[in-house]
Amino acid sequence: MSEKEKVRELIRLERVYKIYRAGQENEVRALQNINLKIIGGEFVAIMGPSGSGKSTCMNLIGSLDIPTKGKVFLENKDISKLAESELALLRGKKIGFIFQQFNLIPNLTALENVTLPMIFQGVEEYERIERGKELLKKFGLADRMYHYPAQLSGGEQQRVAIARALANNPDIILADEPTGNLDSINGEIILSFLDALHKEGKTIVMITHDQNLALRHAEIIYWLKDGKIEKVTKKYRNKWITLKRR
Repeated sequence: MSEKEKVRELIRLERVYKIYRAGQENEVRALQNINLKIIGGEFVAIMGPSGSGKSTCMNLIGSLDIPTKGKVFLENKDISKLAESELALLRGKKIGFIFQQFNLIPNLTALENVTLPMIFQGVEEYERIERGKELLKKFGLADRMYHYPAQLSGGEQQRVAIARALANNPDIILADEPTGNLDSINGEIILSFLDALHKEGKTIVMITHDQNLALRHAEIIYWLKDGKIEKVTKKYRNKWITLKRR
């Protein structure tokens, strides 16, 4: 690995296994020998059917879980060697999460939901509110910022979730089935926002079961099946080529 690549590398999984115990004798190998890396500025898709291990992979990429075997690095820091408080702080700065279920807090307004991640990073109240308003305006929600989630449509809730993901200006946006709970029109709107963020220089990692979605929007696709990476493909001059496992 070159020094230049090391500087740009944001996340790396090395020979990662995730094994769950089902009773005393049975075990489920959700992930087996996963090797992947995510470089700054990429649009990466983790693709696979239900049960392929992509959700488990998302949790490890997002530093929400630790592997049974192998190592996960966030900005070249081995997450297993960090205290939970250190990891939470690093994760909060570096990764913004967009969930399929939106995960907005129902008794907070759109603005309060967006500013919440900044509280945990110690941002002053005035700065939090100003940035929250700017983000909601960016996503066409200037007239909805004082509404509660139940008063918003599904597309509006997902836009609030994207604004919240950007609250701390993270390097990486991790999107878990971001259009899964939306109709096709709102889904396309959300994907256009992700494409725009990618063009602005954000690193996008999208978890999806939809091959069409991955092929239309990503630059690199990791294809998962039965907890293993079957292949890695990369878009080169508008054509897809198959790479060796990374």
